[in-house]
Amino acid sequence: MGKAGKYPNEGIKLADTESISSKKNSPVNPLLQPWKLGQFELAHRLVYAPLTRCRAIDTVPQPAAAEYYSQRATGGLMINEATCVAPEAHGYPHVPGIYTEQQIEAWKPVVAAVHAKHTPFFLQLWHVGRVSHPDYQPGGQQPISSTAQRISEGTVNTLKGNYQFSEAPPPRPATLAEIPGLVNAYCIGARNALAAGFDGVEIHGAHGYLIDQFLKDGINDRTDEYGGSIQNRCRFCLEVVKAVVDQVGDSGRVGIRLSPFTQFMDASDTDPYKLYEYLIPELNKLNLLYMHMIEPRIGKYMNIQEVDSQKLNLKGFRKAFNGTFIAAGGYDRENGMLAIETDHTDLVAYGRPYIANPDLPRRFELNAPLNEYDRNTFYTQDQVKGYTDYPFLDESKL
Repeated sequence: MGKAGKYPNEGIKLADTESISSKKNSPVNPLLQPWKLGQFELAHRLVYAPLTRCRAIDTVPQPAAAEYYSQRATGGLMINEATCVAPEAHGYPHVPGIYTEQQIEAWKPVVAAVHAKHTPFFLQLWHVGRVSHPDYQPGGQQPISSTAQRISEGTVNTLKGNYQFSEAPPPRPATLAEIPGLVNAYCIGARNALAAGFDGVEIHGAHGYLIDQFLKDGINDRTDEYGGSIQNRCRFCLEVVKAVVDQVGDSGRVGIRLSPFTQFMDASDTDPYKLYEYLIPELNKLNLLYMHMIEPRIGKYMNIQEVDSQKLNLKGFRKAFNGTFIAAGGYDRENGMLAIETDHTDLVAYGRPYIANPDLPRRFELNAPLNEYDRNTFYTQDQVKGYTDYPFLDESKL
């Protein structure tokens, strides 16, 4: 899978320049230009972002997932929903795993359906760390983290009940003896992802989950070689990335997602610029395929907020990284076009608009109206409603 030319620019039939201009009196949308992502030929610059949907009953992807993902497969990069690398990595109901034979087999038809649309498909490797509860943990143990600090606010939902993080049992800091096992869990997930047919993996290092719990000094209060200095706080992340690259055997099949500024789940840092200005050159040594970063306008509760773009921006990180750069967070058609035109990023990841608009690239091509998404169905277990039932564009009505 994933050889050069495997996914030619035929996943979506883009109208030619003349027909677009005659309809909308506008030039070709820069989001719809092709991009070579390592060995993958992308038809356009839109990325389907990793989106938790909570449809994997008892951690196993269901048949409807094949329809859901294939509906949205249009020749650009797709990153599947965050997928847990071990039983203790869970923290949300009915999210998928990639650590059992049953899960691997269940992913295979989903991957095949996406590949049938000439679309590369990556799996996001996830460990939530302290964003969990003993209800999710084998034997009811405390969730593992870099720290014993609780999350200050918010709710954790389990199949047994809903709990305030501030009142739930605190996490336990990983011992030095346990850290190699945590690293190995990501390796097992990567190996299993390839066995399921995925073209590569994205390491989830963002949003206050386990890797971020080591990176950020607002969480990491360790005094050993995994805490304190920036170099020490980056150690776990770099060990995971190197081990996954070694496991996959091809750095052109590995990406990473990071959130320098987003403070979701208390993931704050006193100097994010210094942190990532150290981390990125170290990641460059591993020749990753891409870096996927969250814009600073995504706030503590994953909402869009006003920020001073002169003070908080991704420009320095984008310049420092050697591979393809993906920006995510609050993008629509217009600011996505601008991001490509101004070389702010190479690719733009879309989340909620892609949930409600399986044909999002075509709608962007024609500047057609978008379906509105229904937040109430984002995280239900219904295999149709709010999942596979969003309508495609009826071009006869344009």
